[in-house]
Amino acid sequence: MRPTRQRVLLAQLLFARGDRHVTAEILFNEAIEANIELSIATIYNTLTRFTKAGLLRRIMPNRSRLFFDTDTSIHPHLYLVDEGILINIPEKLLFAQTPRALPGHEISRLDVIVYIRRRAADI
Repeated sequence: MRPTRQRVLLAQLLFARGDRHVTAEILFNEAIEANIELSIATIYNTLTRFTKAGLLRRIMPNRSRLFFDTDTSIHPHLYLVDEGILINIPEKLLFAQTPRALPGHEISRLDVIVYIRRRAADI
């Protein structure tokens, strides 16, 4: 992947703050705040290229929300349904058993997303 000006600037925005979950819209707003002129299409394309290169992990908790995770390790998430926020589960989860891949296949990734919402009494 060529290090174009746009890719370098977006990489700085993405990775300067440590591990986090971003959407293209979040990154677009951060670019505006940093006086970086980029189209939302350029941001989507760059995030897709970074994902294909293994620099990001794509997480889609529902059909209308797409996050990019700067931590590409296997780790579980909480999705706060009411707020549309994705966060890492802070505890280390242990699985007694993971499923076996079908013959001739291997597991390429494991995603665990726990969907939570506020209780009606707490709203």
